[in-house]
Amino acid sequence: MKPSCLSPCIPEPVVAGLSAPESPHPAKSLLDIFHAALTRVNGQNVVQTTLPSLIGTEEPVKLVAIGKAAMAMTRGALNVLGEQIRAGLVITKSGHGGLFDANLPIRVWESAHPVPDASSLEAGALLLDFLHARPDCIGNKKFLFLISGGASSLVECLPEQVTLADLQRVNAWLLGSGLEIHHMNRIRKCLSRIKGGRLMTHLGGVPATALLLSDVPGDHPGTIGSGLLVSEEAQALPETLPGWLHVLLAQTPPWPRPEDTLSPHVDLHVVGRNTDALRAAGERAAALGFPVRKADGTLAGDAVEQGRLLADELLRGEPGIYLWGGETTVTLPPSPGKGGRNQSLALAAAREIQGRDDLFILAAGTDGSDGPGSWAGALVDGKTIARGRRAGLDPEISLLQADAQTFLTASKDLLQTGPTGTNVMDMVIGLRQPSRIKRLDTGRAAWTRMGNCSAPLQGKLGHESLCQGFAPNPARALPWT
Repeated sequence: MKPSCLSPCIPEPVVAGLSAPESPHPAKSLLDIFHAALTRVNGQNVVQTTLPSLIGTEEPVKLVAIGKAAMAMTRGALNVLGEQIRAGLVITKSGHGGLFDANLPIRVWESAHPVPDASSLEAGALLLDFLHARPDCIGNKKFLFLISGGASSLVECLPEQVTLADLQRVNAWLLGSGLEIHHMNRIRKCLSRIKGGRLMTHLGGVPATALLLSDVPGDHPGTIGSGLLVSEEAQALPETLPGWLHVLLAQTPPWPRPEDTLSPHVDLHVVGRNTDALRAAGERAAALGFPVRKADGTLAGDAVEQGRLLADELLRGEPGIYLWGGETTVTLPPSPGKGGRNQSLALAAAREIQGRDDLFILAAGTDGSDGPGSWAGALVDGKTIARGRRAGLDPEISLLQADAQTFLTASKDLLQTGPTGTNVMDMVIGLRQPSRIKRLDTGRAAWTRMGNCSAPLQGKLGHESLCQGFAPNPARALPWT
């Protein structure tokens, strides 16, 4: 028997300084588009869609959900499997948890992110105890794993040579190093007894099905959550590691051989990706009447530099919606301020578009968080810089100090969603409106061109109009990748 259906909770994005004007504000279209993207890749939705074809209707399972989207993914599994789930363990970020029906045999544990702490080690111990337990009512049937971004910090079992202080020092350094996520997780695997496929040694020969939400470029299961269930050969580490980290890595156990970690069968399925979110955003933008242009490739590199480049694309482009997806990096100074990579990207973009009343840029994490604090990112426009300067702040200094959040707080451009139930990297949505023009009292139709927007106009002097350029035009839209 299944429990009464649990509905997905997908929060509406809110911008600090955006009130509810009588006429629709252009920025609200960006919030609408972002919300459509979050809905498409919500953990509950993707699990409910995928799971029925993977597990039989009478097959009992033990559920393990780890990551920022663990609660949402578990709700999806409950809606599909109901009492087939004989026991469950949910490990998620502090503040992302909640309660299930008291009659459901599911334990929820909240732990630390982005820097692990003692609760992460307790989560690791709980996980191993849960996997080793073999109650008669379950038998050796099947494990169901639901894994999403954040798992690398939320759960850990350390080798004897590595202390919690070591782990925290490594993760704090990684977060400010500017390294790409593949390199970061490669280092994390070396310092773990469960990552890099090592968790498979604890399955006791029981087959497993794993559904994963990808928060990494390329969507490789071995990188998502540092590859708890994916065994792979040791790979070269970055050459730019500090000396103390080389010393620590030299003390860790050797990389496991694939034959040491094999389970009878681990069936892996990536059920949500950044490209899925971008596609949903494009579909919603087209439904609202915008031409849609999606960049080829994945957004990566320094957040400040990418903010400048993306704003330049918007400045040179035609009217419509522009979509980018991926994950940038930030190299932190010795004493950084507040704000994450999306806030840095947004502030850098705001410098480039200042003074323009036709450009808007939203940059946000799909998980609802962007660095320390409760903000998902920011939505900036041509007046962002002026608003921040009126509060006595300098955008250049804020970016150098990795303190974009202080500036964007003053300019009232921070974006908040709360936990979204997903995590598929970041999204940047740009809007270029047609330029505002005056109608010409010529007694006949006239062509007026401003910027890249042109349209035939008729009317009397003093009336204002917008170029009509927002009907979807597939011929001009960049191809989906």
